[in-house]
Amino acid sequence: MGKLNQIDKAADSKGSAVTTIWQFVKFIVVSLLAMIVQFVLLNVLPLIPPIKAQYATEFNWWVFAYSLAAGGLGYFIVSNTANILAQVVAFFVNREKTFNSGANIAITLPIYIVFTVALICFSAWLNPTLKDVFVSKGWMADKLASNVATMICSAVQFFLYFPVDKILFHKKKEEAEKPAE
Repeated sequence: MGKLNQIDKAADSKGSAVTTIWQFVKFIVVSLLAMIVQFVLLNVLPLIPPIKAQYATEFNWWVFAYSLAAGGLGYFIVSNTANILAQVVAFFVNREKTFNSGANIAITLPIYIVFTVALICFSAWLNPTLKDVFVSKGWMADKLASNVATMICSAVQFFLYFPVDKILFHKKKEEAEKPAE
């Protein structure tokens, strides 16, 4: 990781605008990693028999309406498990590599969790709604509709997470390691 640290230092020496652009580039790479985790889980978890069986169970709770066409309870479990695990990966990689942050995990993690729960609830509502529209209109097959709906939700999350992470992870490792004077 020596090369990455050299690029980080070079970007820092050019000013905050270049640093932010470089962080955004790294954020894109980390987001792609998180999206790979999410898509692998989205397509592998339904192969587990107890989860596969839940695709035949309609799930309606609060604002979440997972009809059988949308995948029912099984799709709720799969899409949200995939999303949560992708965000866990993104939190730690972004904190360490993208923002080189020394921010206190005891403070940043709870804030990140609250923000993530809100976004996951939004995605848990939007994802099956989009999937249902795509399938019911005959625009896409079920599996493709699942993946496209997840891509749209991932894009929304991507553009919301960067500014939040930038604020949460503002403290550089060097700043956190300096003793108080």
